[in-house]
Amino acid sequence: MANPMYRQIAEDLRQRIESGGIPPGSQLPTELALRDEYDASRNTVRDAIKWLINLGLVATRPGQGTFVVEKIDPFVTKLSGDPNTGFGGGEGTSYLSEVSEGNRKPTTSRIRVEIQEAADEIADRLEKPRGSVVISRHEKRYIDGTPWSMLTSFYPMDLGTRGAVRLTIPEDIQEGTVRYLADTLGIHQMGYRDWLLVRTPDNNEADFFKLSPDGRTSIVEISRTAFDGNTQPMRLTVTVYPADRNQFIFDFGQVPEQETGQQT
Repeated sequence: MANPMYRQIAEDLRQRIESGGIPPGSQLPTELALRDEYDASRNTVRDAIKWLINLGLVATRPGQGTFVVEKIDPFVTKLSGDPNTGFGGGEGTSYLSEVSEGNRKPTTSRIRVEIQEAADEIADRLEKPRGSVVISRHEKRYIDGTPWSMLTSFYPMDLGTRGAVRLTIPEDIQEGTVRYLADTLGIHQMGYRDWLLVRTPDNNEADFFKLSPDGRTSIVEISRTAFDGNTQPMRLTVTVYPADRNQFIFDFGQVPEQETGQQT
């Protein structure tokens, strides 16, 4: 039995995509153009595109069109880090050095700082009364020019009023905020707790990471609460990663060094 028309169209487009005739990241012809090219109805063309979407070959962006999915080389983030420095797990300078060691190019957006009332969950994690004011520092991260993660760190406002004023300035703190707080206020990070959540992306995340709005690609959200020597929360960092370009490892005890890069 011959394949239905939509499958014939989808197969032809699939071969063009896999052969490079329609390269990764490029836009498929419009429904009108495909209808004329294949002398097919609009519904038939739509069924063909749905079939390609189910195969993971294309994705639709609202208001823009349908695009060939780009194959992304995943990056491995080491969640285990040095709790005394605060580095590791994609934070601070460790992000830049780990990406660079993998012969890839890391870049970040400018830091955006806000003084805001903490959401209830943020206040609870920082063990502050609900409605407390916090300092938030937000940045977007890229690898090889591709949006890779978004990171927001929340600090109790009293750290700023006690003298850690650089937290309120939208500039990178080169030595890292852990070292800065230790040098400025004598507050030392002694440990941290990571909380992992897998969920669908919100509209802002789908737009930044260029994800299909159908939730096909999940978001991994890692909330890291850092504690000082009195076991009091001193910082909450929330990082969101799209699952199609990120992998994670955690080392405990004596294990051989893990090469960074894609895992198979």
